[in-house]
Amino acid sequence: MPSLDDELWNEFHRVVNMTSRELDEWLRTDGAGPETEALPDQAGRELGRQVLAVLRKRRVDLDNDDERVMRKVVDRVHAERRDDLEPTQGQAAWRHKLMSLGHDPLKPVRS
Repeated sequence: MPSLDDELWNEFHRVVNMTSRELDEWLRTDGAGPETEALPDQAGRELGRQVLAVLRKRRVDLDNDDERVMRKVVDRVHAERRDDLEPTQGQAAWRHKLMSLGHDPLKPVRS
């Protein structure tokens, strides 16, 4: 893949303000039910698992599918949030949906 554009790389890492460990733990928590718990590689929403995979890769190892995931996440977070991404309290379901994308609205974004 040709090198990923700096703007997308930087914006993805700005809006995804959870570490890979935090996201992994959240996806496992979100995927756990009262009776069962999903396998670690199947926990959480598919897009969240894709974000986790991107976070675990080096930039030079990203492919076109990873770039599409990054663009989708940036677009979705911006659609749900203001551009400044200041920490914001909201409904639990809204926060959990964003956390499944790697963005915790209560956490400051990385500069």
